[in-house]
Amino acid sequence: MVQTRTDKERRKWWQLPDSRLLHLQGIRDSELSALEMGIRRAEREGAATEVTALTSLRNRLLATMPPTFARRAEVDAEAVLEARGHACRPGPRAQYSALVLGAIDNALKGPFTMQIDYAGAQDAAPRLRAVEPYGVLFGMRGYLIAREIDNGGKYRHFRLDRISRASLLQDSFVRDPDFDLGKHAARAFGSFHSDDEYGPVEWRFAPSAADVARTFIFHPDQQAQDEADGSLTVRFTAGGWLEMAWHLYQWGDVVEVIAPPEVRILVEAHRRSDFPSLP
Repeated sequence: MVQTRTDKERRKWWQLPDSRLLHLQGIRDSELSALEMGIRRAEREGAATEVTALTSLRNRLLATMPPTFARRAEVDAEAVLEARGHACRPGPRAQYSALVLGAIDNALKGPFTMQIDYAGAQDAAPRLRAVEPYGVLFGMRGYLIAREIDNGGKYRHFRLDRISRASLLQDSFVRDPDFDLGKHAARAFGSFHSDDEYGPVEWRFAPSAADVARTFIFHPDQQAQDEADGSLTVRFTAGGWLEMAWHLYQWGDVVEVIAPPEVRILVEAHRRSDFPSLP
């Protein structure tokens, strides 16, 4: 029998009154180490809400165990972590407010409408906006996908680093049943979406780079074709020309942009031959 309750911040909690079965099953060191690695990975990626949730889960699991078993599991997990090393994602990323991410997380669980102080590219200062949140996209920069209530209900992408403050409103809303976050995300190569930058994409990787290119998933709906000369052609449909150009620059002169022409123009003059390695 599972007991549920909702706290003052509208968060739902589940409680298992009789934890004897869990005691009998125990917590495997590999399971605990996986949780620890998830926490550390989330910390390095700046995912504050995931850090809080995973840490709370780990602590609750250990709290249900007899102290001797719990400590042994922790020691074994530490040994596994030490052997495996830390999981992390190196490289630059934008900084986001933990308070903003927390408010978005709670709003998505409702779902509840929310207010954000947002400074768009053309705004001299942040403006208050009421929105219905639908999801978050993380990449080089993160974006909140939401409908702006006072702007026709169109889906918009709000850069997380430009949201200075976020809070929940009292009203809940009914999500559009036709909205699919995965399909929506697949419309872009990265996290930037634009209806004006969307269409067929075709890249051809030289024979010297084909083996490396085969190990990449450039897009979830990509189609790869081996050519007679040993090159590899990758096709998909997406948008975001600049993010494509940023990625293609890393391949130097071993990739040719067949389509779209806008991306070909962006990279054509910057195809280098002196990069010591491929991505």
